[in-house]
Amino acid sequence: MDSAKRKIFIIISAASVVIIILAFVVFYLVRRDIKTKAEMAEVVQMMNFEKEQVQREYSNMNQEFEGFTTNIKNDSLVKLLQDQKSKVQQLLEELRVTKSTNAKRIAQLRAELASVRKVMIQYVNQIDSLDRENKVLKTENVEVHRKFKAASETVEQLSKEKESLNQVVTRASILEITGFKFTPLSSNGKKTGWFSQTATLQFNYTVAKNITSQPGEKTVYIRIYRPDDEVLTKSPNNVFPFENKNITYSSKKDFEYSGEALNDVIYWKIGEILPKGKYRVEFFIDGYRIGNFTFVFEK
Repeated sequence: MDSAKRKIFIIISAASVVIIILAFVVFYLVRRDIKTKAEMAEVVQMMNFEKEQVQREYSNMNQEFEGFTTNIKNDSLVKLLQDQKSKVQQLLEELRVTKSTNAKRIAQLRAELASVRKVMIQYVNQIDSLDRENKVLKTENVEVHRKFKAASETVEQLSKEKESLNQVVTRASILEITGFKFTPLSSNGKKTGWFSQTATLQFNYTVAKNITSQPGEKTVYIRIYRPDDEVLTKSPNNVFPFENKNITYSSKKDFEYSGEALNDVIYWKIGEILPKGKYRVEFFIDGYRIGNFTFVFEK
């Protein structure tokens, strides 16, 4: 095979490899996008269910107020209950126009309902005390307490479901690091393949798209582990909170996150003699460990 044919063969082979790699990358990205959409649909469905449960609870409370005001003869208590009933109706109207994805406001409305329920229980106790001699009313109060017990059990169950939903939402909002790449740089900022010439470690990465994560200014921390598992750091005072304690970091960087994928880079300037071997890099954002990668430093 002459030189020209050999070059053509090499070019065709390289192009084939690139096409195959691109095909695998496209397949992986499409598959991950489908999975992400399915997970988001599940989260939205759970949020809709959460809102419906709270709305049903408000409607039940409104009906209970209706029953109390019908049977109470004490004008002062009737006025107090009417005031609470009006408050429940106002909160119910607000809940109906609140988006299902506004988990924070729905949780606040549930807390408001719990406060109204406590006030209502106090009023019922007053009713029981004032009409203790009335057997008919006493029987009705027994029924009232039974309803409240059932309602409390419902609230407890909904609280557990809310906690479960919050865990799902929290997991969905945790960011993810992809596209990690390690590049050794010489003192003049050029890429080098020689260990002895390396002055700076460059880490390229992508903060993946996540529409459920809170947008705004964030900070990414990295911890670089030597082959002996010692964390590289410029100062023992370079710490950040993680799992109820402060741990050291190697480098950090502030960035603005909009929910869309963000390509970024962070550096570590070598100020000591590093041993050859396998290194590990961990990424942290919003108090979560979101990436764990390795690279080899041997040449």
